[in-house]
Amino acid sequence: MIKYFLVVICLVFTQLIEQNNSYNTPKNWPAPFYNFKKNKLSKEKILLGRVLFYDPILSKDSTISCNSCHSPFSAFTHVDHAVSHGIHDSIGTRNAPALMNLAWHKSFMWDGAINNLDMQSLAPISHPAEMGSNINDVVMKLNRSKLYKKLYHNAFNDSIATGEHTLKAIAQFMLTIVSCNSRYDKVMNNENKFTPQEENGYQIFKKNCSSCHTEPLFTNGEFANNGLASDALLNDKGRARITQKKEDAYKFKVPTLRNIEFSYPYMHDGRFKKLNEVLNHYTNGIKKSETLDAKLQNGIVLTSNEKVDVIAFLLTLSDKQFLFDKKFAYPKEVIHLQ
Repeated sequence: MIKYFLVVICLVFTQLIEQNNSYNTPKNWPAPFYNFKKNKLSKEKILLGRVLFYDPILSKDSTISCNSCHSPFSAFTHVDHAVSHGIHDSIGTRNAPALMNLAWHKSFMWDGAINNLDMQSLAPISHPAEMGSNINDVVMKLNRSKLYKKLYHNAFNDSIATGEHTLKAIAQFMLTIVSCNSRYDKVMNNENKFTPQEENGYQIFKKNCSSCHTEPLFTNGEFANNGLASDALLNDKGRARITQKKEDAYKFKVPTLRNIEFSYPYMHDGRFKKLNEVLNHYTNGIKKSETLDAKLQNGIVLTSNEKVDVIAFLLTLSDKQFLFDKKFAYPKEVIHLQ
């Protein structure tokens, strides 16, 4: 009777948005943090945001889109290089974070530089090594497009694109990028069972990892120094770049582990390509420093077999429906009308 319960829960996001401009929360999840009263959802705004997300018009030379670094097939990140690449073959300084379940986040970017999803897109648009543009130039280009005049009118009853409407539309599309239908979710809702290996990996995970990668989002949304040796070239001090506090040095936002199978390479600088490399870091590679997270002061002790079991559990967090959901895909049904 409840065999397809989670599928229905995930699909109901779109259905409720279209019918009632509301947002549903999956079973046993906390309430979203995002304030929907300040940016009421509609299918027209979401469509506009989806078109904008895939359009390189947001970049200075119209070569880079949001999708360039956030592909749906890799959990809305990229897998072909360690750090982001932008206009003129520029190389950024950080790995593109996977995008999903953003309504539950209080801050964005590896260092928490943005605390409002409606403003998040400004960061890559204006970054010289990413899109290298500015919102005023973007709006100017959008207002030259007949297609966008129609899309903005449908979304906001005004055919003139503005910076506020552009950013809010992109945010609305990103809010719909929800992953909640993995095998883990099915197990939690009594629709499936872990294998003995997955169950053992789950218990090991809860003992050693869940304080930072908290269920069901698999992130606590906080910042932590996880003992990575600082890259001599980048010398990225993480959260301290924003707060200017020495106690925040080398702290980065804890990423979600949902769809971790597909969102490699790992860490803020993409230094690890495989999950076993990540686990080896926590057992043998932690670098001690003044800001190292207290929970990692003594490292994590895992046998080789336990590492294999943990990875088996992590693979249950893969959500194939999410990765191949057409409502997140390139909007060819709209783009071809240009």
